[in-house]
Order: sequence, then C-alpha cells, then structure tokens
Amino acid sequence: MTVFQPKLLAALQGYHRGRLLKDVGAGLAVGVVALPLAMAFAIASGLKPETGLFTAIIAGFLISLLGGSRVQVGGPAGAFIVIVYGIVQRYGVANLVIATAMSGVILFCMGLLRMGTLVRFIPVAVIIGFTNGIAVLIALSQIKDFLGLSVAPIPADFVGIVQTIVLHAHTLNPWALGLASACLALLVLWNLVLPRCLRGLGAKLSSIPGAVVVLVLATLACALLELPVQTIGSRFGGIPSALPALAWPDFRLDSVRQLLMPALTLAVLGAIESLLCARVADGMIGDRHDPNQELMAQGIANLVTPFFGGMPATGTIARTVTNVKSGASSPVAGMVHAVTLLVVIVVAAPLAFHIPLPALSAILVFVAWNMGDWRAFAQLQQFRLPYRSTLLVVFGLTVLVDLTVAVEVGLIAACLTFIYRISSLTRSECVLETPQVQAQSLYGALFFGAVQLLEHLELQLPHQALVLDFKNVIYLDSTGALMATQIPPSVATSKSPT
Repeated sequence: MTVFQPKLLAALQGYHRGRLLKDVGAGLAVGVVALPLAMAFAIASGLKPETGLFTAIIAGFLISLLGGSRVQVGGPAGAFIVIVYGIVQRYGVANLVIATAMSGVILFCMGLLRMGTLVRFIPVAVIIGFTNGIAVLIALSQIKDFLGLSVAPIPADFVGIVQTIVLHAHTLNPWALGLASACLALLVLWNLVLPRCLRGLGAKLSSIPGAVVVLVLATLACALLELPVQTIGSRFGGIPSALPALAWPDFRLDSVRQLLMPALTLAVLGAIESLLCARVADGMIGDRHDPNQELMAQGIANLVTPFFGGMPATGTIARTVTNVKSGASSPVAGMVHAVTLLVVIVVAAPLAFHIPLPALSAILVFVAWNMGDWRAFAQLQQFRLPYRSTLLVVFGLTVLVDLTVAVEVGLIAACLTFIYRISSLTRSECVLETPQVQAQSLYGALFFGAVQLLEHLELQLPHQALVLDFKNVIYLDSTGALMATQIPPSVATSKSPT
C-alpha cells in the first residue's frame, strides 16, 4: 500500500512571501474562471446551480490540500455531466449522493492499492472515443436552453434528447437563441480570434476569461433590457449565500447494490480525468505528480462533498491550466480558489438571480467543442484498422447507448487486439533436424493466446523426439506450460529449461 503524503507538505518547503502572493493571485484568477463553469456544469447535470459551487468550494479545497499534484485544481467537470444527469433521471438526487460517496471509497482504495499507474494503460483510442462522445452529448443537452425551448427536463439518452427537441421545436424563443448565439460568437472571438489579430493587446485581453466576460455582459443585457429569457432566478430562485449543513442520506442495501455500476463509472472516469489533467500540468511546470496520492485525495473529496450538497468532482484541465498560467507554484493556489468562491457566494449570491441560462448554455457548448479531439477523426486513416474501429465503436456507443458500455466494449476490443498482436509475434525456429530428433527454438510469449504454436508443432512433426528451447521465451503462463507438458510422450521426449 502507498503512503498517504500530500504534495502540499513538499511544496511548502522553502515557501516564502513571494510565492504566497503568486499563489493568491492565481487562486483568485481560477476562482473567477470556476464561477460560471461550476454553475453551468451543475445545471447541465440536472442539479441546482449552487450544487456546482458547493462542489468547487469543498472538493476543490480538499483536492488541493490532500492531492498529489502541485497545481491541479479540482471541482465539477464537464465529463461528469452525462453520467450525473443519467443517475439523477433514473435514481434521483438522493441516490446520486450515495453513488458519489461510493465512488469516493473506490477512488481512495485505488490510490491506497497503488492502482494510479494502471489508469495509464487505458488505450488512447478508448479515451478519445468516449471524450468526443461526451462532448457531443454535452452540446446536444444544451440545445434546450440555447433555443429557449419550453420543455420539461429532457431525457438522458441521445434518441430521447433528439425526439424531445424535435417535438418542442415550435416553442423556440428567438430572444434566447439570439442571446446564446451572441454569447457563443463572443466566446469564439475572445478566445480564438482576438489573440491572433491584436497580438499584444489581444493577449492581454484574452488573459481575462472569456466565460466571465460573456457572463457579465449577458447578465447586464438581461437585467437592463428585461429580455424574456429564463434566468437562474426564474428557474431556481437564485442561489443561497452560505454552505449547506451536513445531510446524511438514507443508506439501504438495495440502493447500494443497484448503484454499484454507476459509482464504478464515476470512479474510473474521475481517475482518468484527474490523472490526465495532472500529466498535462506536469508538462507545464516540469514536475511529477503522485498518481496514487491524487486518487486518494479525489476519493476523500468525493466521499465528503455529496453530504454537503455537492456532486462528483475531479481534476479539471481548464482551471488547472489557468492556475499554471497565473503563476501558481503550490497547492495553496487551489485552496485560495475555493475560498474565493466561498466569498463570492456569501457576498454576491443575490446577483446570480439575473444570470441568463442561454448564456450558460453557450459557455457549455464552447466547453464541449474544446473538450473533444475532433482532429482525431480526420487522422483516422493514418492508423490501423483496430485503432480506428475501437475509437469509432467507443464514440458511437457513448453517444447512442451508454458510457459504461462504451468503455467496457472499448477495453475488451483493445485487449483482444493486444492478445492477437502479441500472439502473432510468437514463433518457432528449427535449429536442428535429424531423422530421429528435431529441435525448435521458441521466441516471444508463450501464453494462452499463442499455444496454437505448440499444437502446430505436434501435428506437423513426424519424428520420434522433439526438443523445445525456451531460452528466448520472454513470458510463459500456466496455459503455455500446461500445453508443453501435455504433448504426447511419444512426440515430446525432451524439453530444455527456460
């Protein structure tokens, strides 16, 4: 088992006032970025906006305090939207609390048992496939608010979403569509066009988060012009100005049993997302994170947060990159980011009443676009058929069926492909042949997927004695050893040791 040793302990060695000021500045910047995203992720997941804020505050603080990365920032993530929405629609919010807590236990055990490095063995094709699939579902789920449709909560599945949108297309709100389109255009202009066109000035302006600019301008327009669009106040009644008290759900054995697979999905996806994010951060600051410590911190955060009105949390790339670019040098910055959000909801909670939902939908559509690796589809012809098939199958299953099924099928397909390729590298070479004896030198891995090599030698050998040389065999499993010993004695009279 691994030792529980947060990165904060090492990061505070030699800590001084200059680093503290940089961390505080970075934490304030990340807090501003996290504000609209946290609310948008919660609303898209079928929850109240304050759920995302509570998660960013509590889980964000715990992940930075106890995590294995110097600069990673935790909180609600877009990758969880589809899964959380499905759990809420199928099992209810109360069971989401149980599923999130269960995922926290699983994550902590994964870290404790040093399973952090195993997450890296998940094939790239599987990761790209389900990431792009989630991005499509996130964008599709935002069409309702983007168009201002008058419809009850839409289903969680692809077909249900499309059918609901088509059936209620006549309720389109032109004001909502215009506001959302303007917000999306401003996001593209602010983040992609402005830095390239104006260079120095553009770079300075683009340092201000585009989501914050859009949120402020859209809220002002909605309040001053009294636009007939839904706001956080009209749908949710605003957000509270304090953290909620501890609420203990009703744990029942049957609920735990039926929530095991959703909890496992949350844990695996959270582990993948957080460790990928930590690796990106390592490349930016030249450091190495502790994956097992990171998983244990993620587990504690997901175990505690749901009991205080939160949702699943993980490491987030957008906020982590902002943290690094703002000069963060230790987990203190992530902790400051959480405190910043707490101050915001205590002081400025009433202002959230006028935030228009079409603006938040535009922000999420932009997040979904940046979340997906769309160039991977254009580059598919450069890869072999197994890679292409795995990516497309995982993508299709994520969109049309379920993320859990997609990941399971993708991993099974990747394993079968790997077994086939390794077995094709196993070969034999005749090193001696006489009328009475034939000697074969074996190369590669002699395992359950390659035992047909021994069967072939047995069927094709007319000699009385067969000598097998195992010195070039890199791996021999129990199936390979059993097949070697079961060659009939009349055929195999000698075997050299490995």
